[in-house]
Amino acid sequence: MHRFRHLGLPVSLLTLALSPIVFAEAENHELEAVTVSATRSNSEVGKTPQKITVISKQEIEQQLRMTSDQSQVLSNLIPSYTPSRQKLTNAGETFRGRAPLFLIDGIPQSNPLRDGSRDGYTIDLSMVERIEVIHGASAEHGLGATGGIINFVTRRPEAGTVNQHLGVQATAPTNDIKSDSLSYKVDYRVDGIAGNLDYLFGASYVERGMFYDAQGDYIGVDGTQGDIMDSQSGDVFFKLGYWLSDEQNIELSVNHFRLEGNHDYVAVNGDWANGIPTTAEEGDPDGDAPMNKVTTAGLTYTHSNLGGNHFTAQLYSQTFKGRYGGGIFGTFQDPAYGPDLYDQSQNESDKIGSKLTLTRDGLLDNRLKLTTGLDVLQDETTQVLAQTGREWVPKTRFRNLAPFLQAEASPIDQLILQAGVRYEYAELNVDDFTTLASYGSQQVKGGNPDFEETLFNYGLVFQATENTQLFANYSEGFGMPDVGRVLRGINVPNQNVEDFLDLQPILTDNTEIGIRINGERSHFQISHFSSDSDLGQRLENNGGIFEVKRERTEIQGIEAEAGWQISSAHDLNASYAHTSGKYDSDEDNKVDTRLDGNNIAPDSFRLRWLAQWTSKLNTQLQGTHYFNKDFEGDTNDFVAYQLVDLSLGYDLPKGELTAGVENLFNEDYFTYYAQTATTLDERNFKGRGRTFTLGYNLDF
Repeated sequence: MHRFRHLGLPVSLLTLALSPIVFAEAENHELEAVTVSATRSNSEVGKTPQKITVISKQEIEQQLRMTSDQSQVLSNLIPSYTPSRQKLTNAGETFRGRAPLFLIDGIPQSNPLRDGSRDGYTIDLSMVERIEVIHGASAEHGLGATGGIINFVTRRPEAGTVNQHLGVQATAPTNDIKSDSLSYKVDYRVDGIAGNLDYLFGASYVERGMFYDAQGDYIGVDGTQGDIMDSQSGDVFFKLGYWLSDEQNIELSVNHFRLEGNHDYVAVNGDWANGIPTTAEEGDPDGDAPMNKVTTAGLTYTHSNLGGNHFTAQLYSQTFKGRYGGGIFGTFQDPAYGPDLYDQSQNESDKIGSKLTLTRDGLLDNRLKLTTGLDVLQDETTQVLAQTGREWVPKTRFRNLAPFLQAEASPIDQLILQAGVRYEYAELNVDDFTTLASYGSQQVKGGNPDFEETLFNYGLVFQATENTQLFANYSEGFGMPDVGRVLRGINVPNQNVEDFLDLQPILTDNTEIGIRINGERSHFQISHFSSDSDLGQRLENNGGIFEVKRERTEIQGIEAEAGWQISSAHDLNASYAHTSGKYDSDEDNKVDTRLDGNNIAPDSFRLRWLAQWTSKLNTQLQGTHYFNKDFEGDTNDFVAYQLVDLSLGYDLPKGELTAGVENLFNEDYFTYYAQTATTLDERNFKGRGRTFTLGYNLDF
């Protein structure tokens, strides 16, 4: 049974719910059914056994008024998502205690063979129409979604021959504005429809200054994993579609994203044990700046009536380069290059794949819908040392073939049943290679280990009353062990990849049961989930070989959300999330040790108030309280903090003026990751203090 801590919220957060309400006239729009492409069968929100959240364009834009940190946006809007690290890396940021699979228009962004934890920063949110979130393990898009799916759906052309958008923004801390603390953003889009042709082009550029904590001090630079402060990023996106007929469309989309540090500051170590934060000072770091460089492309053909079926075929590719900071590490040393060798690593991954989906609706007197398809993926990954050109992780090729079948039946009007099966066959190819000199320059014989797995899902939705739904589901997801990390660490002679590399996937069983209540002006949803895995992926050095330990893990939690339309102009939304988990530390097949902050998010309560004060002025006030969380062993416990943000938009005769304040009450805190997932003096980072953002948007 779960134990809830008492909800002793500080006064500043409670004021969100107690603020005086001013009523204004506004048009009340009736919501239309929202379909979710990430479900493959284009299921409707509110009619699925699995919890699904769709973050709208308006919600994304409201968040971007206050922050350019993409993981902060996700943390603000998705219950059970870990608080943002406010860095380029998303290592330690989990979803329901496990890793989410990031997609762009269904194209995977994660790199399973050498997980560099950079898959959350591959597109600018200015290019995103909505974010589809599937909560819990899912195999619908293949490997990686042990915690859920986060699908960034890109913008589409709107009605009209030519539509243009121009946006500018400036951000600064409020306690002490300095030239190095200013951040700027500009984005531009043009789109339209001309006959059978539709098009969209977008570009954005962001220059980020240094971040300051609530005391007005520099926040430390993460020189190894990479940082979003003191950086610049650009995104170029285009989409071109052509209607072959009323029922057939072909569309090409390409997104190129690059974020690179300016490399002007170095970290000043703090003292984790004594609560002294890591800071930064101007300097000239060695090597090249950390960066992400990602190009995602997709060619999609859609036929809405191919012999009575809805058919979609997608070909895609993704190229990823992620460079990390370096150092004079023992691992990088090689006598052939002389003493005190500086080097830094870079992950490189190239994906190509295809997705075929065929859906037949209206069977059995409109009681049955069937969806089938085939996914094919090839991922080629290597990890190099960028300064010397050496291979740290040898080139590895992963090939995956996966047919699937999904059924949705409604035997009676009040009941929807869903069930599906997906067969996975995968093969890894590793050529013969030689490890780094620090591992003894070991000669390793390559091989072709493979696996096959059949994954199932099933669930139901029962319409108990006109306004009340009960839902339940079971789903399986799977992920890969970090193959690259295992291969690069071999330090004993005469090893054969097929003899020691356990490629069997990490299967995750997810169950969830909940209730949805939807009234005319209010809604409520609560669910309990559990996520169990018999095989984990903790690394252990066994005789000089880093092996992936297969440990049982069990995670469970509760998510609750509620909304109330106070009037036509005022909406109040609240959510609560609780997650806990344990793993088997002594291999007796019983979980016995709590998972730490690398895996489990703190319990949180969120409150958001949206108001349309006049036909021109709208505001959003949101707050999140993260509760104390106790861990065991050597892991540090988490000390609670809360963040409150405010944004507004005002329509001018031409364009819209926006303003946002992040961390309105200037909360002074160490990040969740710094408190619970590390004890390193160089990563004892504080969170960002109060910042102010002013923007202007013009649509013409």
